[in-house]
Amino acid sequence: MKITIKDIAKISGVSTTTVSQILNNKGQRFSDETRRRVLKAVEEYDYNPDYFAKNMINRESKTIGMIVPDVTDLFFSKVIEGVEAYLTKKDYMILLCNSNHSHEMEKDYIKQLLNRSVAGILLASPNSLELETSLKSPYILIDRGLNTRTEGNLLVKEYDGSYESVQYLINLGHRKIGMLTNESGYYEMSERYEAYCQCLKDNNISYNETYLEDGPVTIEGGYQAAKRVLARTDITALCCGNDQMAIGAYRAAYESGLHIPNDLSIIGFDNLEISEYLNPPLTTVAQPAFEIGYTAASYLFQSINQPEAKVPNKTFGTKFIVRGSTSLVDKI
Repeated sequence: MKITIKDIAKISGVSTTTVSQILNNKGQRFSDETRRRVLKAVEEYDYNPDYFAKNMINRESKTIGMIVPDVTDLFFSKVIEGVEAYLTKKDYMILLCNSNHSHEMEKDYIKQLLNRSVAGILLASPNSLELETSLKSPYILIDRGLNTRTEGNLLVKEYDGSYESVQYLINLGHRKIGMLTNESGYYEMSERYEAYCQCLKDNNISYNETYLEDGPVTIEGGYQAAKRVLARTDITALCCGNDQMAIGAYRAAYESGLHIPNDLSIIGFDNLEISEYLNPPLTTVAQPAFEIGYTAASYLFQSINQPEAKVPNKTFGTKFIVRGSTSLVDKI
């Protein structure tokens, strides 16, 4: 049977108001003995406040809605971890929604979250700003270059990270450099693609559209996209949209009889934990997924509690990490 605040009050020999005030650190006027009895009963009977009921009474929500395009995406898993790390300290919970890259599902989730009176919403989506018109509560957009607001922009230097990776391959002597991208409109993928094109141009290397292939930003998506590009070209290097696509490209290279990095150099993006344990370890571009989530949660918390205060902008840097999946072209 679930212990209620009335039970704790009866066990402690005090009123429910006294229990509530002590648990909410508003019980300074109570004696140490009274506080000790209440807290002992709470611990002994493992009492947990009914936040839903509390919120109905106080009209205060302790829940944050969060919409991500794919909960199985390892990058977003790390972002979620960062969000949770911050909100847990504030005694808030996450109501997580997986849109599965569907614009319609995102709109529906926003309605559902608002109907549940969440305190605020964290939205990670490549879709249009149409979504923002339906957001009637505090919100923060995560990792989106489509954000036209003058505040609350959380961005990563995607362009710089991608440019550095392409330049690194060129410095190794590569000229036939392929790229796996995504067709669904992610701004970060557009930034990485634009950096790829500009870096080739800056080094007087002709753009070859047959070296590019679109696919879902998943392991399977990378595998299928890499199979297609390897079947029709003789590229010596491949920049992948993220580490998950790179993992799929490893399998495609193996099935094509190619050795990494002697036959094909591969670079990822994100620096997922698993990338260090591939064989060979993956050269990649690191971005601070945990810090992005943690910062987003802190900004949302500020928006909830200080709605009049301006939410700052923040741009996160990237770091190029060289491992064993890239080599000089003269080895090829």
